[in-house]
Amino acid sequence: MKQRGKGEGLVRAGDMDFLRDKAAEMAPRETPGNHSPAIPTGQSQQLSLWQNFLYNREEEREGLSNAVDLWDSVPRYSISKQAQSKNRLHERFLEKHTGKFQNRGRSYTVTITPARVPDLDGNERDFYPSATEELIEEALRKLSADQQAGYFDKANYRSGVFFSLYALREELAKNGHTRSYQEVRLSLDILSGSIIEIATHDEKGEEGIIRSAYLPSVVRVTKNKLQDDPQAKWAVQFHPLVTSSIDKIQYRQFNYRRMMSHNTQLARWLHKQLVLKFTGADMFRPFEMRYSTIRRDSGLLDGYARERAAVEALETAFKDLQKADILSSVTRNDEKGPRRKILDVVFRILPSINFVREVKAANKRHGDSTRQLSR
Repeated sequence: MKQRGKGEGLVRAGDMDFLRDKAAEMAPRETPGNHSPAIPTGQSQQLSLWQNFLYNREEEREGLSNAVDLWDSVPRYSISKQAQSKNRLHERFLEKHTGKFQNRGRSYTVTITPARVPDLDGNERDFYPSATEELIEEALRKLSADQQAGYFDKANYRSGVFFSLYALREELAKNGHTRSYQEVRLSLDILSGSIIEIATHDEKGEEGIIRSAYLPSVVRVTKNKLQDDPQAKWAVQFHPLVTSSIDKIQYRQFNYRRMMSHNTQLARWLHKQLVLKFTGADMFRPFEMRYSTIRRDSGLLDGYARERAAVEALETAFKDLQKADILSSVTRNDEKGPRRKILDVVFRILPSINFVREVKAANKRHGDSTRQLSR
């Protein structure tokens, strides 16, 4: 086996002394003269661990990326483009969106302020990040696992990736998500212009808040430069929670190619949650997921007018995971009340052999990385 290590699970991002304490730690620092510090080009131990995966064959490495515990559990891409079009005032303006979710037993509130950017037709409109932006963030994180592309700046607590629009579009296309230059640029504008605020309360009732753009900075290449050199490099900075996870090894390797192949956002969300939460995957011990919990935490089922339609969409997403060889079986059990009304649905799932192998590799890699960082 190539690379890295051993672990029985991941460090809980929800245990970060809560968001109040992390906000100060993750605040960007400036060099004298109020100029933003230069993006580093050297290698650090945290970046090396982020970029090194555990695998058997070289071709397997190309399919691997990192899932980030708390950040990837935030319902930050849950409002579809269709819903946005329906809810815009005067076909231009959107209100802030607020939702609630739980992660590892802790309750959070998320508030998303939409970006106001020029649309493809040249008119300014408000946008929440949605499915395309989700795919682009996943592709950017995948590109950051390239040793020549990712960066981690411990001194200024920043992380991100250098990339060309051509490379980003190629990464999307080879996973079945072709986008034009104009669509990719629009999505990068939406990601850098949308503000997401994540808040929680501890047992004393005190509030902790992190407020940041999805991508706090984007260094773009001019149109003329892009025409002269399609490979000209852009740079983005990842959300502070991603930087914190890279710093503290609060992430897990997973089969990115398979996740990107799913037909729906809901299937991708389920896959990520299994990667992050089903860390003791065993072919003979079922894992339970409830419809009510998935609806609350994903935000992806709120658009269904009928409860039964939402349950059917969830059932279809689980079948997608079976077809993708993530799960070996899914059993549905309806909990009913008076007049046989469905109160909740419990899905009992068993992992596939391949998923169990992937989990064991992720556990081992995480354990080795944690020990290396502590030396």
